[in-house]
Order: sequence, then structure tokens, then C-alpha cells
Amino acid sequence: MKIAISITLALLSVQFSSSQNTADQIKSPSEFFPKEKAKVLIMGTFHFNFPGLDTHKTSDSNKIDVLKEPKKSEVTALVEYIKKFNPNKILIEARTDWNDRYQAYRTGEYRDKRDERYQVAMRIAHELDFDSIFSVDAPTLESELFEKDSLLTKSLTNKINWDAKDPYFEKAFEWIDHRDSLMKQVHLLDFIKKMNRRESHNANFGLYLTGAMATEDYDGADKLTIWWYNRNVRIFSNILKLTSGPEDRILLVIGNGHAAILRQLFEASPQFEFVEFEGLKD
Repeated sequence: MKIAISITLALLSVQFSSSQNTADQIKSPSEFFPKEKAKVLIMGTFHFNFPGLDTHKTSDSNKIDVLKEPKKSEVTALVEYIKKFNPNKILIEARTDWNDRYQAYRTGEYRDKRDERYQVAMRIAHELDFDSIFSVDAPTLESELFEKDSLLTKSLTNKINWDAKDPYFEKAFEWIDHRDSLMKQVHLLDFIKKMNRRESHNANFGLYLTGAMATEDYDGADKLTIWWYNRNVRIFSNILKLTSGPEDRILLVIGNGHAAILRQLFEASPQFEFVEFEGLKD
């Protein structure tokens, strides 16, 4: 009996090994794409000037001033850290061409503006002697549909109850409030590193995938698709147009809410290598 069991186990082992060897013959998709890829570093951030345009508003007691110490020096440390990436293109969250402003920045203007596009993107571009920067933000499909047929567009999402209780959204606000409460204490570079970890990105995107998603006739899903997800895919499309080849090292300075979807797109694309923000080395 023991001999029969041993023989059976041996045969199964041979079959399993043979099956593994057969599977190993299937090449990975990466073996068919070029090894060299354009590298992308995203600095997902809160807006340094606190314009109050997002759903969550940072309380006045938690706001920092990047033009005053100690945060002023911390901005310098952040800039020096990002320069380790050695970008050759710098992209910003803007829909209009900002190169007139950038040229003015190079002559000394706008240095008193707190906006991260001035304090980080333009500063790095200037210190690396770039001729220009690129705007990559985009309008949404929803906004274009609304212009063509506002009644139809409204009807696609009119079953969403924006006042409905969403416990996950409430927990998310607790998390963001907790994070904001430490903004003055934590070094700005460490704060931005923490914001750009995978868990933080996924949590940001996850806020769009809870209560309002479960609605009648897919209204929540359609709203997300033609509005927020669409805007970010269009941003990705704009970046794609600006990418010359695998030699590119692209720095994108953008609100952190965008970073989660853009991370997904860059990581899935065979054309790009997504660079973890906290992974830069000397």
C-alpha cells in the first residue's frame, strides 16, 4: 500500500513539474516591449496657496506659509530632493499656457506667489535652465457634453443623492484632518513623501468609489467616468503627446487627488516607468 502511494505521489510530482515547465515557456508581456522607457515622477501635493477649491478645506489653524521660515527652507529642501531625479521636462496642472508667466519668473517676478507651480515647478525649471514648462490639465467630457446638451447630461447623473450619508467619506475626512493637523510639525519633504505613497494615492481615489457609486441606473458610475476619471485620462493623453521617447524624464507637479489615477495609467503603460517619489537617491 505504501509503495502504491509513493508511486502515485511521484507521478503527481512529475506531472506538476511538467506543467510548471510548460507554463514557464510562456513569455511575459514585458519581454515584447522595449526595455527603455520614459521615466515619470509625480509630485502629488496639496495646493501651497490653499485656494479652497477642493471638497475638503484645510482649516486656517493648520495652514502653513511657504514664504516664511521654517517652511521656506523646507521648500528649498524639497526642490533639491526633486532635482535628484534630473528631469528634462516639467509639467504642471494648468489648462492654459503658463510660459509667459515662466519667462517673467525667470526675470524675478512671481517669487512671492505661494502656489506650488511657482515655488516648485518653475523654480526647478529655472534652476535647471529650462526654456519652457508645459501645461497638461484638461476639461472633462462631462463639461463638453453639458455644452452640447445640458438636459441630457443632467439626466445622466440626476439620481445621485449628494446629501446621502457616506461613512467611508466621513472616515476619509478624519484621515485628512489628522494629516493636516501635522502639516506644521512635519518637514514638508517628509509630508509630500507620505502623500505620494501608494496607500495614500489609493485612499484618495477610493473616496470616489464609495457611497455615490451605488445609485440607480449607474448614475454614480457614469458621473465618475465622464467627470473625474475622464479628466485624468485626458491629462495622461496630454502627457503622452509631450513625450518624445524613452530618454524623457518627466516631472509632473499636480494636485494629489490626480496622482492615484495617473499612477495606475503610468504603471500599466508599456511606454512609461513610474518612479516612486520617496525612492530618489543621490
